[in-house]
Amino acid sequence: MITGMLPLITLYLMKLIVDSVNAGVASGKGDFGGILVLIALAGSVALLALISQSASKIVNEAQSAIVSDHVQEVLHAKSVEMDLEYYENSEYYETLHIAQRQALSRPTVIINGLFQSGRSFITLATMAAVLLSFSWVAALILAVAALPAVYVQYRYSRRNYRMQCSITPKERRAWYLNSLLTTANYAKDIRLLGLGPLFISRYRDLREDIRKERLSLAFRGSLEELASKAIALAVVFGIFAFIAQKAYNGAITIGDMLMYFGAIQQGQSFLNSFLSSLVGLYENNLFLNTLFQFLDLKPKVEEPSNPVPVPREIKSGISFEHVGFSYPKTDTMVLKDINLEILPGQIVALVGENGSGKTTLIKLLCRLYDPQEGSIKIDGIDIRNFRTRDLRREISAVFQDYASYHFKVRENIWLGNVDMPEDMNRIVQAAECAGIDEVIKRLSKGYDTFLGRVFEKEGAELSIGEWQKIALARAFFRDSQVIILDEPTSSLDAKAEENVFNGFKQLASGKMAVIISHRLSSVTMADRIYYIKEGRVTEEGTHRELMDQGEEYAQLFEIQAKHYKL
Repeated sequence: MITGMLPLITLYLMKLIVDSVNAGVASGKGDFGGILVLIALAGSVALLALISQSASKIVNEAQSAIVSDHVQEVLHAKSVEMDLEYYENSEYYETLHIAQRQALSRPTVIINGLFQSGRSFITLATMAAVLLSFSWVAALILAVAALPAVYVQYRYSRRNYRMQCSITPKERRAWYLNSLLTTANYAKDIRLLGLGPLFISRYRDLREDIRKERLSLAFRGSLEELASKAIALAVVFGIFAFIAQKAYNGAITIGDMLMYFGAIQQGQSFLNSFLSSLVGLYENNLFLNTLFQFLDLKPKVEEPSNPVPVPREIKSGISFEHVGFSYPKTDTMVLKDINLEILPGQIVALVGENGSGKTTLIKLLCRLYDPQEGSIKIDGIDIRNFRTRDLRREISAVFQDYASYHFKVRENIWLGNVDMPEDMNRIVQAAECAGIDEVIKRLSKGYDTFLGRVFEKEGAELSIGEWQKIALARAFFRDSQVIILDEPTSSLDAKAEENVFNGFKQLASGKMAVIISHRLSSVTMADRIYYIKEGRVTEEGTHRELMDQGEEYAQLFEIQAKHYKL
């Protein structure tokens, strides 16, 4: 409140100074000591205003940091909460993109805008009191003159929001092209295939389109703002002429004239600031609506209202019963009437051509999706009756698109089960089972070596096969009842593959294990093999039984075996 009244105090002191100087000049014997006191008071008020501004800046910085960090945490938590379905939906990404771009700054701007509105309102009220004491008509005219500028800002806010929503797809494509050009994942292809100029050109075209839309809106907005402010400026100086006439006729003093004119200027400035803050709150709220839309998204995989504990020792196993599934917004059934079992202590292999639905089965078991038909049960209990966190705690899975974390080696493996301490003995054991221990020991700092050079210039670069072994070690470190390996040795040579499967069989002893592989030579050791074609189980049995049947599994095995015989 004090900060809001300082401008009026400054104006009043200036009036007293000017009137005192004018009186001294007129009489020829004024009290200059009194004038110095007034000047000192004016200087003190100015210093107090500076201190207040500095304090406000510090408070605003602290508030901005706290609010931005909190909103980012909320976004992270919501992103983790959302189902896999959303990450395969372009509309979700556009909502997330706007939320990420706007949510960090908008809440801070709103908070700062509220404080600014409060200060502006207090100052405006004091200036209004001064103007009303001079002429209520002049005060009313000034207030009306500010309305066109406010209306222009209101229109600009709406158009800016609509434009931002419309250019979001282009911005997302531009960001994607930027990642293609600047990240290591695509560096080899871009250089070998000469794709750099093409991607640069496409990025340039997108940014040019975005720039044109922004500049077009800014140009129109600037012209309208100029016209509205020119009207307000004409009104200000018209009223100034009226005040000057009053002073010229002796109705008010020169100090009064300066005070009233200062009150007009600052009053209009703070009125514009106050009304602009209100319009700004409206604009920021438009963008925050996108954040709220994002936060209002509900997971499609719902948590049970009365969850059942997951059996700590699964006794009868896992069963898929008449399971049917299609991905959201598609009419194609990926899985059709799937029936299969995974018994305790059993290694089950899922084989078949690409796109047959093998990985989708695993996604359903992990409750990344729910089936539209049938059910998946553990010990006769539908997995939808378990908390997803509890269910996933009992599953170790390595997918084809495994993650590569640029952390220390030991952290990379420990991420397999962060609920456990970083037990180096278990970490080393997991690395040995994955066949990566010897490679780790040769690194500069062993298990304390950073992987990748994104953050550490001395970080170790691993081959694709070595990264895959790290992912396998992560799965082996997780003490779970179900182990799932989706193409676990796709990047490994034959010898490394054999070592991994030897370690895997040892680790999987007494547990349930699922292997998905295109290399049929790697699934011969499975206790049960399911051949899946076009979303259906068409064959099942041991390797020997399937070979004796002489159907598609046997034919595919013979085709692959020929390459080894040659």
